[in-house]
Amino acid sequence: MSQTDNRYEKARIIGARALQVAYGAPVLVDTDQTQPILIAAEEFDSGVLPFTVRRGDEE
Repeated sequence: MSQTDNRYEKARIIGARALQVAYGAPVLVDTDQTQPILIAAEEFDSGVLPFTVRRGDEE
């Protein structure tokens, strides 16, 4: 993720990924966590999530 992600973008990305994990998506990092939100946060911190943030001011 880029350094310009604000806390709202981070929360949206982690929330969306946690929902995917909860519904059975494969986990992208080796972790001991069992809660989807914690797994998603760990994935976000490691930079492996393939999410792109599109802001309204971009074309």
